[in-house]
Amino acid sequence: MSAQRPLAAFLVAGVVQALPAWAAQEPAAPAGLKLPELAVTVGSGETAQALPATLQILVLLTLLTLAPALVIMVTSFTRILIVLSFTRSALGTNQIPPNMVLVGIALFLTVFTMAPVWQAVNEDAIQPYLKNELGYETAAERGVRPVREFMLRQTPESDLALFVRLGNMPRPETPEDIPTYVVVPAFMVGELKRAFTMGFMIFIPFVVIDMVVATTLMSMGMMMMPPVVISLPCKILLFVLVNGWQVVIESVVTSFH
Repeated sequence: MSAQRPLAAFLVAGVVQALPAWAAQEPAAPAGLKLPELAVTVGSGETAQALPATLQILVLLTLLTLAPALVIMVTSFTRILIVLSFTRSALGTNQIPPNMVLVGIALFLTVFTMAPVWQAVNEDAIQPYLKNELGYETAAERGVRPVREFMLRQTPESDLALFVRLGNMPRPETPEDIPTYVVVPAFMVGELKRAFTMGFMIFIPFVVIDMVVATTLMSMGMMMMPPVVISLPCKILLFVLVNGWQVVIESVVTSFH
């Protein structure tokens, strides 16, 4: 056992001494194989309006990262999803339709309602920029303009005044004087207010059905039977007969016009 320890120490010492020589050797490439060279340079563009490809990729990745937040904050997605969720709650059907179905419907209705805005952004900003007719700063300014107009059209003046007052800013003379960081939260508050108002209107007929069923069961002396056993099929039947989903979707889409 004592003879093995000096031998192990000798082997370890030999490996340690050989490591610098191995590290100094350059790896030999296979015969006939040429390794590509990669060089990274930092310089100025040919024109003042040219945006380097690296920055373009960085901007694209940033937009993709912020896409869910942008969809929620500056589009019709929030109002549509809240109204659909209120409809499901008013029906009393637990998780039917599922959340994924409601989110999918809200997403495609958002694409439908926001199509004119996206078309304006594409025609005024994206296509001229891709054709090198605009600089990226001008393109960004033109691209934000249709979205701002949409948000300002849907935002009550009281909500805009609230955030202008909270920001201790002077009273704006025109809508163009309102910064975008003021328009976005005001738009969100207005969307929540309008969505809850529509949800309240949707709840009223279903609450009436619950009251009628509960009163009928009480008058018949059937106090041990839960009213939801009778009211739920009645609400579903009424909703189907009046084509409720079509009515709700038509109401929420036309509310943006």
